[in-house]
Amino acid sequence: MLDYLQRDPWGFLQFMLYRAPAVLLALTLHEFAHGYAALKAGDRTAQRMGRLSLNPLKHLDPIGTVSLFLLGFGWAKPVPVNPNNFRSPRRDDIMVSLAGVTVNFILFLLFTLLALLAGRAMYHPQALEALGGLRFFLGIEQQGTWLQLYPEYAQTLAPVLRIPWLLHLQRFLLHSCIINLGLCLFNLLPIPPLDGFHVLNQGVFGGKLQLNTQVFRIAQMVLIFLMFTTDFVGKIISVLMNAVQGTVLTGLLSVFGA
Repeated sequence: MLDYLQRDPWGFLQFMLYRAPAVLLALTLHEFAHGYAALKAGDRTAQRMGRLSLNPLKHLDPIGTVSLFLLGFGWAKPVPVNPNNFRSPRRDDIMVSLAGVTVNFILFLLFTLLALLAGRAMYHPQALEALGGLRFFLGIEQQGTWLQLYPEYAQTLAPVLRIPWLLHLQRFLLHSCIINLGLCLFNLLPIPPLDGFHVLNQGVFGGKLQLNTQVFRIAQMVLIFLMFTTDFVGKIISVLMNAVQGTVLTGLLSVFGA
């Protein structure tokens, strides 16, 4: 992304105008889901601190948000939770931890379906047939997906568009698919301080892995270092995203056809 910014600042700005609302929506609903699940489990901490909110500004973590913009996966500022208030500590900790990623996965499914329906309407049927169907325009690994995401390729797509204005909507939908799936899978990694660690700790180890705040911070710093200096985390997430999105897309295409 940084190369893109240096190469084409105007194109980068247009790209981010579609990506920004997708990022804000995914992060906000992810953290709201954590706070709401905690409230239902008996913990009112997030509500008392004003974090049970749909205001994106209350949930943005600077580094995690930048990561989502540039890498496609990241995190928000964690909603404060006090497990001592849970009615069933072990069960509720798992449910609260899974609430955010569950919402992101549901959003991924919804936006994928909407992108499929938009694609059916916006492209000439002859073009879809010639290119092998909508998978060319919806699959994460497919060239057609990235042609839609980058505004500078609008003229390349123009000859095959039946309803050109839908391309603007489709860019937002595809960004939302990618961001929500990336946020979901990244946060499921079983390493502190991500949600997946809490699920692993409670579900497998019965909550016996008690890490203090300092250990969590060190783990977070190591994770951030790996994300921005290597492609190790990115490769893991990419493999998972390709597998999950490919499976979901195959299922939706078989049901709705295209």
